[in-house]
Amino acid sequence: MIDPLHSAKQRLREAFAERRRAVSPQQASEAAAAVRSLLASWSRFRAAPRVALYAALPDELPSRPCFEAVVASGRPALLPRIEPDGRLGFRSVAHWDELRVGRYGVLTPAADAEPASFSADDLVLVPGVAFDRGGMRLGRGGGYYDRTFGAPARGPLLCGMAYAFQLVDAVPHGSRDRRMDAIVTDRELQETTERG
Repeated sequence: MIDPLHSAKQRLREAFAERRRAVSPQQASEAAAAVRSLLASWSRFRAAPRVALYAALPDELPSRPCFEAVVASGRPALLPRIEPDGRLGFRSVAHWDELRVGRYGVLTPAADAEPASFSADDLVLVPGVAFDRGGMRLGRGGGYYDRTFGAPARGPLLCGMAYAFQLVDAVPHGSRDRRMDAIVTDRELQETTERG
């Protein structure tokens, strides 16, 4: 039996795949700089004791400028590894060149890097294929972020990070899909939930 939700998500993933690949290196660099600037002016980013992010794949908005901003501020930058239980385990990274190619070709921290746990004051920048203004996110289909962070009340602030064209009217979602608390693109930053 065909799952309508899965089919709708897959259609949206396919629609964005070519568009993401069409972004030129210059456009990607300019977008990353714009996102870094928007985050730097956001009070929640400045106040977060620790910031987690990801090493972007070639078709994602580059994340290294944000990593450099976190490190320059003197805070721990946390990046994920896929753990045996299918969740993401975040580890502290001081230098980008400490990252190693992991599963799916994603740069990840070394297995022996210092592990981290989160408080509600921390911030996690989350990749995605598409987001909507209500904070719903469409990922690549692995469910890693949804499994890792679960209910909003138990974890850090999650902020989706993407190109402006990845912000759509509505993202198909189910009960296990984790809503983002904010979304930042190269054109805007908006909070989607109220968390104190």
